[in-house]
Order: sequence, then structure tokens, then C-alpha cells
Amino acid sequence: SPSMSLDAYIAGLPKAELHLHIEGSLEPELMFELAQRNGVAIPFDSVEAVRAAYDFSNLQDFLDIYYAGANVLLTRRDFEDLAFAYFRRAAADNVRHAEIFFDPQTHTDRGVPFEVVVEGLVAGMDRAKAELGVTSGLILSFLRHLSEEAAFATLEAATPYLDHFVGVGLDSSEVGHPPSKFARVFAAAGELGLKLCAHAGEEGPPAYVREALDLLHIDRMDHGNRSMEDEALIQRLAASQMTLTVCPLSNLKLCVVKDLKDHPVPEMLRRGLHVTLNSDDPAYFGGYVNENYRQLAQAVGLTREQVTLLARNSFEGSFLAEADKAARIAEVEAWAARSA
Repeated sequence: SPSMSLDAYIAGLPKAELHLHIEGSLEPELMFELAQRNGVAIPFDSVEAVRAAYDFSNLQDFLDIYYAGANVLLTRRDFEDLAFAYFRRAAADNVRHAEIFFDPQTHTDRGVPFEVVVEGLVAGMDRAKAELGVTSGLILSFLRHLSEEAAFATLEAATPYLDHFVGVGLDSSEVGHPPSKFARVFAAAGELGLKLCAHAGEEGPPAYVREALDLLHIDRMDHGNRSMEDEALIQRLAASQMTLTVCPLSNLKLCVVKDLKDHPVPEMLRRGLHVTLNSDDPAYFGGYVNENYRQLAQAVGLTREQVTLLARNSFEGSFLAEADKAARIAEVEAWAARSA
């Protein structure tokens, strides 16, 4: 009904999440539980102390604690618990499909075997489909602060498990690590039939966005905020309908924007860019996907029509098969019609 609040409308809206780092959904409670279960020492004496440490001002401060937190993840069961905890929260937000990043190098560099990580995450994904009705895909991310050689070694290690992945990504410290550094490994991943994503234009300049398009030949762009500084790039992204996976609360927490009121999403929509909303590292950045919709809508005054478009875009920008996309988009339209 028209009397339904925008918050209630957002809550019931079916959506996909396309920019989610599974290690970044590690809540303090689970970090503590796994530390005890595995006898891993962590530099915090309470859940509250962990939460307090999740307060930082830039990408590197965040990454430092993110990598420290990953130390508690050791067994197949740990990775299954991590994934399923995320999917429970996603399902509560009416996320019907999620394409999740994981960072194998964060784990293999600690001596955790590649197959332990993959088998655990896939077990959590399988449970999510069976118990929650949430479908998902797994995206292998290369850590861009490491070498091209290390990325190739990771792709090699991943080869036996290719049927579990929908694509590859590129994340971690952006500045000083341009997409061009990984052009050859992305070409190799593309030849294996994987979809290609890359973080670009979060902290890095518009030139990095161009490199991701021209040298990595990406299928989807993660973040892309700084594209808005370059008029020709705006026009190109609008014309190509390249999906941008934008993460409002992450942008706020990492000071990519000073205030949510300054967020570029309204201008991106006005210029016809194919934008989606996502939570990035929700345990660290203060909210899962609905919270990103709600807080952004409130800060910049999104309309119900714009919110609906963002949800439709999330399925269109997914790597689902066309028939599955159409079925999910029909659910979005049905919710919009029922709530009109």
C-alpha cells in the first residue's frame, strides 16, 4: 500500500548482493568463538574490544585488522560457519542471490590448504540454498598488493576447483597497484571461462577504471565511484551499461565520502549508470545490504522507483543464467506492484 514506509518497502524487496567479501562478514562474536575453538590467540580480551577495533579511518587500517581477524579461520567447518552466518543475515534482508568474494591468498599464505577454504565455503553455500533458498556464486579474488606471480600461482591452485567459481576479482590496497599489473592473469582466467571483476576507482584514480575496462576487459566493476570525475568515462559507462557494485556504508567508513549526503549514487542514476548497492565488508562497515539501502535512501532522498531500479539492476548485473535473472526480476516487479 502507498502507506508502506520506504524502510518496509526495502525490507521486502528481493535483491542480489554482488560485492561481498566473505572474510569481511566475520562478526566479532564468531571471531571470538573460532579463536576459542581453534586455540588461536587474538589481541582482544572481549567481543566489545573487537567491536571497538572495527573503528578505523582508511582502507589500510581496515585491511590490517581484516587480515588479523582471518587468523581464526583454520578448518573446513570454520569456513562453512563463516559463509552460513552471512547467508542467514542476507536471507533476513531478502537477498535471494549473492556472488561472494573470497581471498585464497589470505589463507594459503597462513598455511591453510586451498581445498579447505573452498570446500568449507561451498558447504555453506549449499546449506544456504537448501535451508534458506538463497543461491550463490563464488568469486576468487587476487590480492593486488601481492605480485602477478603470486596471482598466477593462486589461479593454478584453483584450477581443480574451477567448477565451484563463477569468476575472479581483484581487491586489497588499490593505490600503487593498478589493474595493468594483473592484465596477463586476467587474460588467463578469461580463457578458463571465468567472469572478470575488479575493484577500481574506490581510492584509485579514474585512470584505474579505464585500465580495468581496457586491459582487464572486466565484465563487472566493483566500486567505480571515481569514474564520476571523468565526463568521457561517465558517458562510456552509461553507453555500455557496465554494472557498478557500489558500497555506500563502506565508502562512508573508509572516508571515500565524508558524508552519505555527498554519495554519488543519485548522480550515477541520473546519468544512466547501471548501479547496484552492496555491503562490501558488513561486519566491519556497519551494516548488511538493507542497511545500505536504508541509510543511503534516507541520506540522499532516494525514491521508491529508484530503490526498485537498484534491486532490478542487482539481478541484471549478476552472473545468473538469463532465465534465472528473469525469474528474480519478476519477483522484484511483483513486490513493486503489490506495494504500489
